[in-house]
Amino acid sequence: MTETYDCVIIGAGAAGLFCAARAGATGKRVLLLDHARAPGEKIRISGGGRCNFTNLAVTAANFLSENPHFAKSALARFTPADFLDLVARHRIAWHEKTLGQLFCDGKSTQIVDMLLEEMQAVGATLRLQTPVSTVAHGPDGFRLTTPTGQIGAKTLVLATGGKSIPKMGATGFAYDIARQFGHRVTETRPALVPLTFGDSFAPLAGVSTPVIASNARASFAESLLFTHRGLSGPAILQLSSYWREGEAISIDLIPGIALADSLRAQRQREGKRAITTHLAHHLPTRLVEALTPELGLTGNLADHSDKRLMQIETALKNRTLTPTGSEGYRTAEVTLGGVATEGLDSQSMMSKTVPGLFIIGEAVDVTGWLGGYNFQWAWASADAAGRAIAAM
Repeated sequence: MTETYDCVIIGAGAAGLFCAARAGATGKRVLLLDHARAPGEKIRISGGGRCNFTNLAVTAANFLSENPHFAKSALARFTPADFLDLVARHRIAWHEKTLGQLFCDGKSTQIVDMLLEEMQAVGATLRLQTPVSTVAHGPDGFRLTTPTGQIGAKTLVLATGGKSIPKMGATGFAYDIARQFGHRVTETRPALVPLTFGDSFAPLAGVSTPVIASNARASFAESLLFTHRGLSGPAILQLSSYWREGEAISIDLIPGIALADSLRAQRQREGKRAITTHLAHHLPTRLVEALTPELGLTGNLADHSDKRLMQIETALKNRTLTPTGSEGYRTAEVTLGGVATEGLDSQSMMSKTVPGLFIIGEAVDVTGWLGGYNFQWAWASADAAGRAIAAM
């Protein structure tokens, strides 16, 4: 016997959970399926366990896509303020960290619980550990095959995300089903991911410093973190979305600092002190020690001419490095690319060619910056689809 629902959503992540609550708002019978043991696992681990659930500065300019305008409609109709209203109704305390990033004061599981409560309030059903093996479409809607039997639905939502963090169950399922129904999928790549440089930075592992990381397409002024395998930290994670194999990146280790002028002034006052002592006022000591052989950071300040001080400044402001690769999907926070937006209606997220098929969240070729942007896209695209389904 086939179970039937008005809407089946595949994927109980941020977008799927929120869409279930929105789709069931007018009494629609909604079923949310996931092959995982628990819902919202990426929510749970995000933001160091406190969930960076949105960003106050969200605009379409903070997203990468073949069509940079596609996200505008959904983002405008469900804003960070709208999500904050929901958070407030559930009495979840939050704080702004930096650059408009909003985090829970408590645990990220508060956001998961909130979404589950919103689902329960409209009678939506969550069924975990239920993988979908096949999806078919006919005159009566969609038919899904699961280990427990066939499920029929008038509408279907693909909310299974991308390939990032496969140990949490991430797959390319949404891409496969989208292709099955004639949708194009753009190139997909790991994004918001550490870059690797072999073991060349291993001695500096754990050192963090403010930088400007850039390439020909983007530039980010945030922190850099040295790791055993390469570089991470917000500046590198951001830039990774714009990086391609074989390309060099540029690192300014002393952003906003006129280092030569500062060292000249120090030379007048304390010329007999080691130059490395003064550089340690601007850079982590371990980094200064590591750079000493390459830059010849020996002797006292008085031993260095104005020209030499300028050479040191130039070397620190223009570090050109070529990554050997990235950490890949294993640690990537999101997947760059996805189901091409040309086949989706930007106001409802419904397929232009398959009535009743909706694709939302990370599965779509809309990828946000680090800092809560991808969650806001999940909420906004889920809201767009959910409202459209509720009105059908």
